[in-house]
Amino acid sequence: MSRKREEVKALGRESVYSQTYNPDVLETFENKHRDNDYWVRFNCPEFTTLCPITGQPDFAEIRICYVPDVKMVESKSLKLYLFSFRNNGDFHEDCVNLIMKDLVKLMDPKYLEVTGFFTPRGGISIYPYANYGRPGTKWEKLAEERLFKHE
Repeated sequence: MSRKREEVKALGRESVYSQTYNPDVLETFENKHRDNDYWVRFNCPEFTTLCPITGQPDFAEIRICYVPDVKMVESKSLKLYLFSFRNNGDFHEDCVNLIMKDLVKLMDPKYLEVTGFFTPRGGISIYPYANYGRPGTKWEKLAEERLFKHE
């Protein structure tokens, strides 16, 4: 059965790119496999944002991994959302935490993690990592374990 076009607005239509940070472009669809837990992983190897101090571009690969519950993020809307950082000035750590919080708010997943692999600037690479596990569940424990063992 095909998905109704009304459920998602961006998919199958001309892309409209926001020139400023815009979480409102994010869309969801229903997880049809709620009877089992599974991982979904997105890689965005061409993420860009601006240094909030110098205005110079910063480049990264953003990896998003999550275990869905009822809602899942639609991939084209995620692409448009990540693109909206292009002219936004935030530190690397802020970008990763903001992406995580926006996706938790959007989907209410069981578990979610975001890692940014930023290219070197001044000889230093920064790889911020943020995660979330639903409070009061085994996913909260997993989030704690993965954070404590993160390298």
